[in-house]
Amino acid sequence: MNKLLMSGLLLLVGTWAPLASALTLNEPYQLMNEVAQNTFDRLHSEQNKIKADPRYLRSIVREEMLPAVDVRFSAYRVIGKQLNNTTPEQRERFVDAFSDYLVVTYADALAAYDDQKLDIGSGKVGAEDKLVSIPVAVLEPNKPTIKLEFKLRKNNRTGEWKVFDMIAEGISLLSAKQGELSGLIRQKGIDQVTKDLHAHTQKPVTPLERKE
Repeated sequence: MNKLLMSGLLLLVGTWAPLASALTLNEPYQLMNEVAQNTFDRLHSEQNKIKADPRYLRSIVREEMLPAVDVRFSAYRVIGKQLNNTTPEQRERFVDAFSDYLVVTYADALAAYDDQKLDIGSGKVGAEDKLVSIPVAVLEPNKPTIKLEFKLRKNNRTGEWKVFDMIAEGISLLSAKQGELSGLIRQKGIDQVTKDLHAHTQKPVTPLERKE
């Protein structure tokens, strides 16, 4: 399961475009195709920089991924029932820390990049649709196909579609993180968990941490 999640994270990280303004956020299928092509092209062309400085992976994630991920929605889902027991300031600090946590997690997944190919499902959304699931297959020579499913939601206020979850083998990445962190928030409080996430993101990165 961990291998599938990491493969899914690799794909999730590998599906964002260089400029937020260039993303087609009003059409989820087009969004997935645009960002996949742009980011995988960048990963391929910038391997020398990545090998020279593993932290560069984090820069790629921050620049390419976050504009297309609904970080706040995901962070609030992770907080769960404790949300009403937090202040706006505490929530903002947690969202920032969770954003950095996602960057580090996805950067680790990016280290597994080895010129995989993607097969992204096609379809259309109706004017009244608010949620969509897009199937994606990760193709690699001489290895079983990894089938994933990406969940996107439409923001009622902006009309933009963004990714909020990935499903691998029936397991939700968002639910996994919620199970991991919401219990800690209940036990230790949101301030301490925010500090723990921040500490995790400050760990040094060395070439040995990259996956082969």
